[in-house]
Amino acid sequence: MPPPRLDVGRLLGRVERAAPVEAVQAAAEELGLEFGARELSFLIADFSGHAVVRLTTGAAGAEGARTQAGAQAETVPMAGTVYERVLRTQAVDVHPLDDGTRVIAPVTDRGDAIGLLELVLPGELGPTSIADVAAAAHALAHVVIAARRYTDVFEWGQRTTPFSLAAEIQRRLLPGSYTCEAGQFTLAGWLEPAASVGGDTFDFTLNDDALHLSITDAVGHEVEAALLATLLVGALRNARRAGLDLPAQARYANEALAAHASVGQFVTGQLVRVDLSARTAAVVNAGHPPPLLVREGRVREIGLDVEPPFGVVPGRSFRVQRLPLQPGDRIVFLTDGVQERNAAVLDVAAALRDTTDLHPREVVQELGAAVLRATGGNLRDDATVLCLDWYGGPPRRSDSEHGADAGRASSARVARRRDA
Repeated sequence: MPPPRLDVGRLLGRVERAAPVEAVQAAAEELGLEFGARELSFLIADFSGHAVVRLTTGAAGAEGARTQAGAQAETVPMAGTVYERVLRTQAVDVHPLDDGTRVIAPVTDRGDAIGLLELVLPGELGPTSIADVAAAAHALAHVVIAARRYTDVFEWGQRTTPFSLAAEIQRRLLPGSYTCEAGQFTLAGWLEPAASVGGDTFDFTLNDDALHLSITDAVGHEVEAALLATLLVGALRNARRAGLDLPAQARYANEALAAHASVGQFVTGQLVRVDLSARTAAVVNAGHPPPLLVREGRVREIGLDVEPPFGVVPGRSFRVQRLPLQPGDRIVFLTDGVQERNAAVLDVAAALRDTTDLHPREVVQELGAAVLRATGGNLRDDATVLCLDWYGGPPRRSDSEHGADAGRASSARVARRRDA
């Protein structure tokens, strides 16, 4: 007998009645009842990108699990596992058991891979039931997004490595989601190492008519660099939210650093505005390494005039330059940590050619991992990557999972396994 269809209203009602720290547990219990699951768990992706964390509240955790304030976090390495495959492919995994079916579904919103929903259900599952599980996982993504505003449990669970003070400050500067799928484009960012150093940031926001993005690198290290980055990012956001155009945003940020930063402090960066109606892009380049363009399998630097970093020349006006953009393009923005001396063995262009078929979320994580390998884990500076895939044309339906309709469509992307 197939499981009942998901009652999203009842699910959200139960979550709303629960305390934020218990929201996922309440959602899990409701889903367990809805689907008749014998087992159900939520695994959140950690900040390293190399593990998922089985996060539970109010119950005894597995042996060796971290505990804090009534929550348990069991770290599960992903390399070579079904968890890694589901997060990377965003395909529901269906594995028959002797007495039921194990299903692992991506908990994702607009391309942001938050984690995984794992269930053991009775009997075999047909396409409709699998689609309902996918829709449930998408609903769970919204539960996590809403609940994490009120509690540290999710943030704590994702930290499999302790954060330095600089990283704590820097974390607040990054967008709430590292990935955005929005019809005409997909954007993803990544920063290594996640738990230390300081100074690198990326940011983006999407309005009706434009995508704004930035990548910046503050001089120095640790807390000093993180505080300087805070000043710069705060100025950029303040200017953007005030409705200033791109050159005015750059001037405002430059004057903020000139007025409030110490002598000799500066920030390199690139500010980009993509006009979604005109399908064109413009960039301000303040002393930053050139972005890379991947077009028709070829990788080349985008030649931009280099202007002084923010904070160097008070009163400076910054020139807006054209950023080439054609449907099918991939543009990769980098900080100099990707190309630092002890990462020199990394061929970034080759790495991009090898990842042309991957989702931007996977591309940035692959490049981050490649930098760590090239440096033997001894990364002397932040390494930040921002990848923009441009599809062009009129807005189109996103490939990410949106609601029940998309959940049903996702049933076509199912990996059925018969291995152990």
